[in-house]
Amino acid sequence: MPLAEKICLSAAFLFFMTGLITGIWKYRHMARSEDATSPVYVDIAHRSSLLYSFAALLLAAFSAHSVFAGWVNTIAALAALVFFAFAIATYVIHGLLKDTDNQLRRPHRLGKRLLPAWVTGLFMTLLIVAEVGGALVLGTGAMLGIWSS
Repeated sequence: MPLAEKICLSAAFLFFMTGLITGIWKYRHMARSEDATSPVYVDIAHRSSLLYSFAALLLAAFSAHSVFAGWVNTIAALAALVFFAFAIATYVIHGLLKDTDNQLRRPHRLGKRLLPAWVTGLFMTLLIVAEVGGALVLGTGAMLGIWSS
């Protein structure tokens, strides 16, 4: 099994378990809340973890069929997966801190601290490049592999 595929499957497991655990966290909030709700970012952490687990499975399938060199697939997979993990971690942090219901609203907050606007903008730009770029490389490699045989 190629390294990129192993990494993607491992990430899928970790993201799925995070989704299940944040689901317990979400339920505990809902059970104790008068209106049966949880903080916005607890809900987002739960949902995104589950969605990213399946995205990681998709990347694993792409990497298994990619015609590109193993190191190219591994870098592409890591680029996307690291930013999936950063996104989930950000949601968990906001859920723990209960500091916002929209992390992109200005001024940007992290707990009681205000973040410079460029930090969020830079992070979002890097996230877009890494996630889209990594998926594009793996998907293109897979398409070339499955349609050339």
